[in-house]
Amino acid sequence: MVMRLYVDSNYLSPYAMSVFVALQEKRLPFEMVRLDLDAGAHREPGFAKQSITQRVPTLIDGAFALSESSAIDEYLDEAYPGTALYPSQPRARARARQIQAWLRSDLIPIRQERSTEVVFCRPSDRPLSADAQASAARLLAAASELLGNDREHLFDAWSIVDVDLALMLNRLVLNGDAVPARLAAYAGRQWQRPSVRLWVDQKRPPLQEASR
Repeated sequence: MVMRLYVDSNYLSPYAMSVFVALQEKRLPFEMVRLDLDAGAHREPGFAKQSITQRVPTLIDGAFALSESSAIDEYLDEAYPGTALYPSQPRARARARQIQAWLRSDLIPIRQERSTEVVFCRPSDRPLSADAQASAARLLAAASELLGNDREHLFDAWSIVDVDLALMLNRLVLNGDAVPARLAAYAGRQWQRPSVRLWVDQKRPPLQEASR
């Protein structure tokens, strides 16, 4: 059976993007189902029962349903062959999980003031608040430490975490906010990966119709 991936109707979710890229890297056949979150489609009983958390992305693989992007990424890596999504060594894999958890749970001012509309649609004309500037400083300091001197990837080879980090950096880079050149270059390289481009180049509705 072909897998189903439930995503937001405007292709703006960074978490749906992570799973989409993972499926592309694994070369697994799947179909996307778009949900209008503004209309509450994620709360409809059929989807809610499968997803449990009532969120996108949710992956349906046969009789198995799973939501939460990092859980789905790890499931795909453990269940299917193909491009490795995570490092194989325990400590590097733990570090990858740490970075993913941090990007999903912290840096809220950046996510609020530089939403993915900035990344996929158009930049914001509002300067970063003091809180967002502080979050940006922490992001850039952590990215600098993790990437060292111009590393191509976070680990010895590409991982799905590179996509997640690049997206967070591109919230700033693509808006014209100050980002060190080497970090901007790293984010730009990740953005050219074919699996990433397939998501970036999705046809989106006009911004005024998009979910904010």
